[in-house]
Amino acid sequence: MKQENNEKILLQGLARNDKKAVETIYRDNYGMVQALIINNNGSIDDARDVFQEAMIVLYEKARSGTFELHCQIRTYMYSVSRRLWLKKLQQTKRFTSDFGDPDSVVPVEDDLEDHLKRDLEFGMMERAILGLGEPCKSLLEAFYIEKKNMQEIALDFGYTNAENAKTQKYKCLMRLKKIFFSHYKNGTP
Repeated sequence: MKQENNEKILLQGLARNDKKAVETIYRDNYGMVQALIINNNGSIDDARDVFQEAMIVLYEKARSGTFELHCQIRTYMYSVSRRLWLKKLQQTKRFTSDFGDPDSVVPVEDDLEDHLKRDLEFGMMERAILGLGEPCKSLLEAFYIEKKNMQEIALDFGYTNAENAKTQKYKCLMRLKKIFFSHYKNGTP
């Protein structure tokens, strides 16, 4: 029972971006993932990349608020890392069929597919934002990332008042939406 409580506390800490929780998960699991990758045609750099991606999957799940872990974090990290590495090996044609005990893993296909789909969508959004151009790119960043209000934006960008800045922000959003959905429709990342 104590192990289960510790795991819950670690996941809650991860969801809050608590440095200690992240370090504990890293310390307790990285060696296992590194051994998995190195023993299956990978390098230390590959292990770092795969572990980082697995941490992102776990982080996003923990942040969702609906995630219930029915195994140890260690088992989940192993399963996600294994699936990520298998996928990478298949893409680079270095796949070997002998890859650990299938009974010791948790099915994470749905989690992984959701993560990969979200990565693709983020890539499309990033391209759309880069294609947006100025001043729209800076204006949207000021509002959504820097959390500036319309009055500050009006002053920074030289608009006569906050209403004009708000109108321009709306036009920029519509332009971004159009660019994003043209990428999305075409399936180009």
